[in-house]
Amino acid sequence: MGRIAYVNGRYVPHDRAQVHIEDRGYQFADGVYEVIAVHKGMLVDADPHLDRLDRSLRELRIDQPMSRRALMAVIRELLRRNGIRQGIVYMQVTRGVARRDHPFPKVSVPALVMTASRKPPPDLSVLETGKKAVTVPDIRWGRCDIKTVGLLPNVLAKQHARTSGAYEAWMVDAQGNVTEGSSTNAWIVTREGQLVTRPTGNEILSGITRASVMDLVKREGIDFVERPFTAEEAKQAREAFITSATSYVLPIVQIDDAVIGNGKPGTIARTLLQAYLAHMEGAGASR
Repeated sequence: MGRIAYVNGRYVPHDRAQVHIEDRGYQFADGVYEVIAVHKGMLVDADPHLDRLDRSLRELRIDQPMSRRALMAVIRELLRRNGIRQGIVYMQVTRGVARRDHPFPKVSVPALVMTASRKPPPDLSVLETGKKAVTVPDIRWGRCDIKTVGLLPNVLAKQHARTSGAYEAWMVDAQGNVTEGSSTNAWIVTREGQLVTRPTGNEILSGITRASVMDLVKREGIDFVERPFTAEEAKQAREAFITSATSYVLPIVQIDDAVIGNGKPGTIARTLLQAYLAHMEGAGASR
C-alpha cells in the first residue's frame, strides 16, 4: 500500500494529495509547521511541539484548525495507516484559501495538511567521526522564533552546506554571532569546558530538542550558560554540536576550515546524545 496523507479532513493517497492554488501558504508562505520524530512507534516530545505550533499560530493570528485532542487522533491514525514505527510526522497549517491579496481575508478557514514518512535514526558511528559545518550570513527576517513555512533563506544556507561538503550551515548575524543552523540549534563547549548556546529570542527558533537537552544538561550537572557566541569563538572551541528533532545531538568537528578541538566528537556531546536517546525511550515518548 502506498503512502497516505491527510489533507483538510481527508486521508488521501500521497501522490494525489492536493491543495488549492490560492492557498495562502503557497502564495505568501502564510502558514506554520511542525515536525515530530517517531521512535519505536512513539511520538517524541509531542506536547512541546504542539505547544509551539499553538504559539506560532497565535503569533500569525491564524485560527486553530482543530482541538489538540482531535489533532493527536489524526496523527495517530496517519501513523497507523502508513505503518510508521521510526520516522517523522510533518504538519502544516496555513491561513487557508482566499483571493490573492496581501491583507488577511475577512473570512478564512485554516488549511491543515499532514504527512508521515519513514526515517532511520542518525547513524551512531557519527560519534566516531562527527560532521562539518560552514558559516553563512543570516539573511532571514526578524521573527525567526515563529516556525513559518517561509524557509527560502534556510534552504539556500543548507544548499551551500551541501555543495561545500558540509552537513550543516551555521548562520551568522551582523555582529558576527552565530544564531543557529539552517535547521538546527548550535552549541559549543569553550576551552574552559563551559557549554554555551544562544538564548532564545526573535533571532532563533526555540528548538524542542534544544529544550529537552537543556533539561538533560541540568540533570548531568554540566557547567552551562545561555549567551551569544561568535563564529570565531566557535572555531576555537573545545567541542561543538547541533540539536534537532531529526539530528538528535550531532557532533560538529569542523567549522569552515577550522578543526574543532582534536577533530573528534567530544565527551559532552557523547554524554548528551546518550542521555537524549534514553529520554526518547522514556519521559519524551508518548503514544
